[in-house]
Amino acid sequence: MEFFRNPNIHFLKYKWYFLAFSLIFSIAGVLSMLFWHGVPLGVVFRGGTVVYVKFTHPPDNAKIRAATDRAGLHNARIQRFGEPSLNEDLIALDLKETSEAALDQGKNQIIQALEPADAPAGKQYFNNASLQTIQEYLLTKDPMRLGTDAPQRYQQMAQQIADLRDKTGGGAIGSLAELKAGGIAAPVEQSLEQGFFTSDFGVRHVEIVGPQVGQQLQTQAKLAILYSLLGMLAYLWFRFELIYGVAAVVACFHDTLITVGAFSLLNIEISLTVIAAILTLVGYSMNDTIVVFDRIRENVKLLRRESLSEIVDRSINQTLSRTVLTSGLTFLTVVSLFLFGGEVLHGFSLALVIGIIIGTYSSIFIASPMLVAYQDWRSRKRGSLAQVPVASQRREKVRAKG
Repeated sequence: MEFFRNPNIHFLKYKWYFLAFSLIFSIAGVLSMLFWHGVPLGVVFRGGTVVYVKFTHPPDNAKIRAATDRAGLHNARIQRFGEPSLNEDLIALDLKETSEAALDQGKNQIIQALEPADAPAGKQYFNNASLQTIQEYLLTKDPMRLGTDAPQRYQQMAQQIADLRDKTGGGAIGSLAELKAGGIAAPVEQSLEQGFFTSDFGVRHVEIVGPQVGQQLQTQAKLAILYSLLGMLAYLWFRFELIYGVAAVVACFHDTLITVGAFSLLNIEISLTVIAAILTLVGYSMNDTIVVFDRIRENVKLLRRESLSEIVDRSINQTLSRTVLTSGLTFLTVVSLFLFGGEVLHGFSLALVIGIIIGTYSSIFIASPMLVAYQDWRSRKRGSLAQVPVASQRREKVRAKG
């Protein structure tokens, strides 16, 4: 299947426009990384505490940020997590202690920041109460008057209540009256209303990444990208020539720089899945570049009378249908992943969307022009060296005639 039959587009004619485009976006990304947002590393790289919060309604992140700022949590990162219908937020704190107490500290900081101003005194948060807290409360109050069977029965009831909140309610319920619908006896529900109150949120889970682990992951991610580029360079040097490898690696570095710069400009965190996407697009861009380079190498042998720029243009045109088919279908796939993959895959799919566009573009307008520029430079260098003996020979002839 072909989209184009015998296209004759002079791609290199417009190379300066596209090089200017690359320069603008690269500089914008670098400036953002240096002076604006920096490199927005996720908590898994910088270390810290991640608190997953479930709300009974769609969360307003602006209000949540204002609440965390009032509580002194000025560097908290807040983002939606999971499907929008789940009403969940991920709040990352800079608390980097790796202890059991730090887990409770992060949880308590978020609870204190988000607690309503009209919280009733003397009552506990039901949505944030542990299974043990609920069980001990029921044992103390004994609303069912169970006597000697109380410990076992209330343990079962506490488990049933926690399941209704955490499994059925997703971690937060709006009213204790909802427990009746789940089969909880009326005396138990009434007793809970006397000692607990419900808020519009519940802390589902807390995770901590230590600073040492985060630093190690940063180093490993950088090395993974560096080694992949060096491996590509060595392969292309062996397969073609050194200049082919250099051009392809420069194009891949260009793709990586623009992708990371885009994340910085948009202030979107770079997580492990984003690093995986960057490594994927490095391989994808390299594959596309190799296809074009292979056709250039074949045409150099067949079309000896044509200039290299004409051969490069012809080679790009010959592989254009293949490029449009593979890149177009891959792009549709990653766009679907970006639109419907959910918050967890948002960074991963965004990196691929940017990478597919930039990777395809760089194979044509970055890597290929570098070959022509290098060949022109070599030709000028050879010409300047050849002119020296020619000029001296002319002077000798003049002297002989004289």
